Amino acid sequence: MTGAQTGRYSKYIRPISIALDLIVINVFPFYFFDNHNLDFPWFLLYQNLVWIAIAFLIKFYGVYRFTTPVEILSKLVRQGVLFLLVIIAFFPFAKATIFSGTAIALHVSTCMALVAVFKWLLFYYLKKYRIITGSNFRNAVIIGYTPEAIRLKNLFEERNDFGYRFHGFFSDKKSNEHIRGKIETLKEFVIANRIDEIYCSLNEISNEQLKDLVEFADDHKKAIKFIPDTKEIFAKNLKLDYYGFFPVLSLQRTLLHEPIVKGFKRGFDIFFSLVIIIGVLSWLVPILGLIIKLESKGPIFFLQGRPGINETEFFCYKFRSMKMNKTTEKEASKNDPRVTRVGRIMRKTSIDELPQFINVLVGDMSVVGPRPHLWSQNKAYGSKIKKYMVRHYVKPGITGLAQVRGFRGEIETDEDMINRIKFDVFYIENWSFLLDLKIILQTVINIFKGEEKAY
Repeated sequence: MTGAQTGRYSKYIRPISIALDLIVINVFPFYFFDNHNLDFPWFLLYQNLVWIAIAFLIKFYGVYRFTTPVEILSKLVRQGVLFLLVIIAFFPFAKATIFSGTAIALHVSTCMALVAVFKWLLFYYLKKYRIITGSNFRNAVIIGYTPEAIRLKNLFEERNDFGYRFHGFFSDKKSNEHIRGKIETLKEFVIANRIDEIYCSLNEISNEQLKDLVEFADDHKKAIKFIPDTKEIFAKNLKLDYYGFFPVLSLQRTLLHEPIVKGFKRGFDIFFSLVIIIGVLSWLVPILGLIIKLESKGPIFFLQGRPGINETEFFCYKFRSMKMNKTTEKEASKNDPRVTRVGRIMRKTSIDELPQFINVLVGDMSVVGPRPHLWSQNKAYGSKIKKYMVRHYVKPGITGLAQVRGFRGEIETDEDMINRIKFDVFYIENWSFLLDLKIILQTVINIFKGEEKAY
């Protein structure tokens, strides 16, 4: 079976699980609190927020193909108990509501029972689905041919419910019929065979090879995990998981990969983009559109294909600030003759970027994130600058940390791009909602102050 048949839809499993849970907790209040004078809109908002907050704190949706039933049961108990306590805490503030311990108990117990049923059914259905159909699996290779590496290979082959396909060992220290090649041939093999995860025995790899491998995994969106032994690991923060009784170390993903954080950030994007579209673009588009049309022939909006999350192309919206030309893959430079008079004002104040809130609303972009580059820049710098491809792990943004730190506009030297990438990667690895708010505020300040490279 080829890589294309592996069933690349695991990313939908958690959102589906979250959506089912939220539907459940929003249905039963109308039944159990029907005669208690409950302010339903406020109660539903409250319980949705606390459910998501609790789930984030206890990692309720951190259920993986190797998670044990005991771990799932523990998560259900903790989520249920904390949810019950915060639901009780709502009623002292709802003075007009008739408090009923029975109604609360029925509501929470019914919700948790259905959530548990959905969680177990999804968990076991996926296990059976992998065994019966051979779909929804991940392709894996192992660096090293040690007893622990062989144990892991046997585990992959014996536990079909985990959903792994083993493609071979790579080793510089040993050579036999089980080993596909040297470590230097691994990268080509990983790309050619669409390998998802690289497991590494640290006894058989040098620090330089390890560093190079981590950079390769970052650039090509591959997961790298370690088979623990006595060698000290100091490169990054590691997380310990157990596949049955087999320990595996993984490089921790960033907060922006957590489903609840992604959902929260998406909710903020929708809210913020609607405010701008309704409050600003609704009246600005007709006025600015007329001015653009009067100055030069062509459409009001300029659409250009840009690489988005996972390098998926989307069309980025802007107010047209240039005369019609055939050099759209060439970025604007100082005193660029293509830029119109009104275009210079729009670019200086970043007004030309405002239509990108439409991209945010439809889900192609985020309010804050790495700025989307031209495809020509992706090709030029993708293999030249370390960690360049990491920026495609998240949605591109209208504004970003690199932009508010002064690294925007024309790329004149490789150093300009290196500095952009440095700030983009820092943002991805150190995201917080407070950081987003700071970037938005600084963007507004910079617009009024004016920026040297805004042309």
